[in-house]
Amino acid sequence: MYKELRWPVSERKDIRRFDVTATVECVGTLAFWSSGPIFITYLTGYLDSWTQNVLRYSVACLFWLPFLLFSIRTKRFDTRTWRRAIVPAVANVIMQSLYAAAFYYIGPAFMVLLSKSSIVWVASFSIIFFAEERGLVKSKCFWLGLVLSLFGVFGVLYFKSRPVGITAAGTITGIVLTLAQAFMWAVYTLSVRAAFRDIDSRSGFSVISIYTVAGLAVFAVLFGKPGDIAQMNSGAWLSIVISGVLCIALAHTLYYAAMRRIGATIPAIVVLAQPFIVFAISHVVFGESLNIFQVLFGLVLLAGAALAIWAQQHLQMDSSLVTSES
Repeated sequence: MYKELRWPVSERKDIRRFDVTATVECVGTLAFWSSGPIFITYLTGYLDSWTQNVLRYSVACLFWLPFLLFSIRTKRFDTRTWRRAIVPAVANVIMQSLYAAAFYYIGPAFMVLLSKSSIVWVASFSIIFFAEERGLVKSKCFWLGLVLSLFGVFGVLYFKSRPVGITAAGTITGIVLTLAQAFMWAVYTLSVRAAFRDIDSRSGFSVISIYTVAGLAVFAVLFGKPGDIAQMNSGAWLSIVISGVLCIALAHTLYYAAMRRIGATIPAIVVLAQPFIVFAISHVVFGESLNIFQVLFGLVLLAGAALAIWAQQHLQMDSSLVTSES
């Protein structure tokens, strides 16, 4: 989830060479993140969004806890992480709550596709809060990407179809939750970027997961039905464990590793294929369908996001070259 973190240029490999390891990491990230919405949708039949949220994140937290304890014991842990993780964790709790809740109102493919509108907020906040990003204002490619993204979002919404059994009010609720989640994703990723510029991302995620579990637990007690956990069967528990380990704990680690090896652009663009992989799985498992207009405008949205990401990374590479030559 540290989508906007940038690694030092000195740590990057030559992106012109085919990197097998980075390719595997990118494909693994895409596969794990694409399966996440399927697990969440499956669990809607057993748990409310608050309860399944805290269970899935608890698994991820326990997965990384040994690494955190080892880092503290060997004195490799930066104690500033405890303080710096507070703001990203608060944003993550809100974002995760909105994210899971949306699947109770709209289909996973439609939800994930619409959530890619977060690129608009990420780009806007980057220009406002990070001086090194303000050169994007002069980039025609960047503005074309944003316009295409907005055009795609409006098209996907305009040609939306209501799933069987879901009311018009329920669909609107799901759309509002998704768009709010996209906004909070931008807040979260940029807060992580600001907080952990010089702190190991694995340590940062470990601490954030602890704070996130605490926040989600409070929400589950206040608004959820934790008692339903007792009625879960082995399939539901298996989904909790698998999604917690693969879709939260390992997916983020693979994403960070890929960025270290080949930079941020290629992994971010690869992940843009997520909505259509989710759609393929959801169509088979849940019978979800997108009409041809939604698919076309979805492609426009993703193409615009890819252009914006490319323009942003191109700016970063140019800035690095200027710095190294001065």
